[in-house]
Amino acid sequence: MDGTQQVLVVGGGPVGLALAGELGWRGIRCTLIEKGDGRVVQPKMDFVGVRTMEFCRRWGIVPWVHEAGYNRAYPQDCAWVSSLNGYEFGREVFAPLKDEPRLPQSTYSRGERCPQNFFDPVLSRFASSFPTVAIRRETELLGFEDDGTRVTARLKDLRSGAEDTVEAAYLVGCDGGASTVREALGIPMQGSPVLTYTTNCIFRCEKLEALHDKKPGYRFIFIGPEGTWATMVAINGRDQWRFSLVGDDTRRQPDEAEMRAAIVKAVGREFNFEILSIMPWVRRQLVADEYGKGRVFIAGDAAHLTSPTGGFGMNMGIQDSVDLGWKLEAVLKGWGGPELLQSYEVERRPVAIRNVNEATGNLKRMLAPRDAKPSPAVFEPGPEGDHARKEFGDRYTEMMKREWYTPGIHLGFVYEGSPIIVPDGTPPPPDEVSTYTQTARPGSRAPHVWLAEDRSTLDLFGRGFVLLVFGEGDAPALAEAAEEVGLPLNVHHIDHRGAAELYARRFVLVRPDGHVAWRSDRAPDASEAARIVSVARGCGAGAMRQAAA
Repeated sequence: MDGTQQVLVVGGGPVGLALAGELGWRGIRCTLIEKGDGRVVQPKMDFVGVRTMEFCRRWGIVPWVHEAGYNRAYPQDCAWVSSLNGYEFGREVFAPLKDEPRLPQSTYSRGERCPQNFFDPVLSRFASSFPTVAIRRETELLGFEDDGTRVTARLKDLRSGAEDTVEAAYLVGCDGGASTVREALGIPMQGSPVLTYTTNCIFRCEKLEALHDKKPGYRFIFIGPEGTWATMVAINGRDQWRFSLVGDDTRRQPDEAEMRAAIVKAVGREFNFEILSIMPWVRRQLVADEYGKGRVFIAGDAAHLTSPTGGFGMNMGIQDSVDLGWKLEAVLKGWGGPELLQSYEVERRPVAIRNVNEATGNLKRMLAPRDAKPSPAVFEPGPEGDHARKEFGDRYTEMMKREWYTPGIHLGFVYEGSPIIVPDGTPPPPDEVSTYTQTARPGSRAPHVWLAEDRSTLDLFGRGFVLLVFGEGDAPALAEAAEEVGLPLNVHHIDHRGAAELYARRFVLVRPDGHVAWRSDRAPDASEAARIVSVARGCGAGAMRQAAA
């Protein structure tokens, strides 16, 4: 195996599969190893965010996501109740996925409901479609050595017991919260190691909706006199549900009898159901101090652990994979400089800190009735109870809106201070959660604009760098500087007033991951073009800072 064009990906969850697929899409040969057999009996995620869906469109797999198995005709409401046969305190109404209203102006995609047991096979199919990608399941990483020129990994086939070694130019640990790779690198994590001890139970029940009087919904939050104590979500929009018994920071592990009793309590009546799996887990708020050492990197849960409140975790990991994927390609193909891979941590770690903090805030809001106990009146029948329920429900509903509407989290992250971004002197946009305003300021996601029917500016990005030119003129020096060092660059002249106004500069350089690297109203001369290209490919930040001074 030739290590000079090879990446070893450890971990076959959605982040590892997305990285292998991204590398395969770029023509990079990689091997993915996974200890398990690929089956997902406890889907840990169910929401594919809007930015991830933009990447899925780029990869050409959006139809696969839509057809993966979730019932897209199922209502997506979120409701908070005493039980499914008790009182409803409030509800946020969301249309079924197939009936959602037209897209917002900021994107050509929308978030999708595609739990991990559906999404992992989609990503596996994508990664496996490339001849440069090999997937080895039931294979364990025993250890690795980084000699500064390549990584040698020792592997074990868990079916046969046979051991072998693989040499790779780089190794990426996408092996989850208990990452073997992170531990071997000696990288600590900072934050809160325990937010709650929670137990998930996947159960099957045909026509659960007929057993209660509430309108159907994707997610139910159960609130009793003790406060918020459980949640339930639709795993396939048909007959499978994930019930979560949300504990506190006291370690305990409910048995099947307790889980059955809790599910019956939540529904509010005895009924027949089949438990498919039970999984205790710990909700954490942690971010790794470093995202790698030498030729070894970490991504996804190996680098950041977050409460699932908000659906940020897996989507952050997919963003890690895309950020790291194009940088690995650049270095392996010879046009990426020494600062390019270093920029991975600089760009992605602040995003993780921001997002895990927001997710913990969502958890605190969800569990707020534990601290400020509901008035006993909300559980009493009659007009006084109705009035108390409306007051309590309205407050809780308003508070929970922050979790349901998060375009700023999914699209508004900015790679501020990145060594491979050329700043233009404009102030950073406000860091918003519930709103998102598109901007082409360097470091930001390049804005979406429809250029023609079903053709967006975002469709131009991905393979290499893209120079957008608005109006008359060209930037020949930039193209020449890119060609001289082998940096892939396509030039697109855009004749679209709305796009020109939104991008706000005549020349905008966009990276392969769709983030803006540089922009200006003036075409650079040869000297400036060389500096821009040097920064963008990771070998010229020092020179750029000197020039700016």
